[in-house]
Amino acid sequence: MTTDTPLPEDAAGAPEPTAAELNPEIKIAELEGRLAEMSDAYLRAKAEVENVRRRADEDIAKARKFAVEAFAEAMLPVMDSLEGAIATPNASVDTVLEGVHATRRQLSSALERNKVVEINPGQGVKFDPHQHQAISMVPAPTQDANTVVTVLQKGFLIADRVLRPALVTVAAPK
Repeated sequence: MTTDTPLPEDAAGAPEPTAAELNPEIKIAELEGRLAEMSDAYLRAKAEVENVRRRADEDIAKARKFAVEAFAEAMLPVMDSLEGAIATPNASVDTVLEGVHATRRQLSSALERNKVVEINPGQGVKFDPHQHQAISMVPAPTQDANTVVTVLQKGFLIADRVLRPALVTVAAPK
């Protein structure tokens, strides 16, 4: 015969209470210890974030300060060529013209190395308002409407961003 008498809770498999659960002072001491650990971890993490932010700000400041360094280095030979031309005032026109062409090649090369690219649309190229600035519309019976007739001033891109649009005249609609 079995009896259906309920077992006491302790006998039902519940664990015995620990000394910390029975003594509130021990529980408070444990919690205060955990609080101190977490506070220390929080302060360390906060200090690390501040250090990372400070280093990032310093890196950004340095990058801004020295961003033009490579470009300036590329311009120095151009400056040297111009100063050389000024230092020889008695040079013939042909010599000066040859020097100007050489200096222009140096300048073009320096600009290209620094990703500054000319925008020089040819005659008949479709007008692109993102890269061209129309100064006027002229009748051009041999060209389609809204195409470049002449380039008045070259434009320039720097790393795919328009630095200066090309100034152009555009064929008027017929």
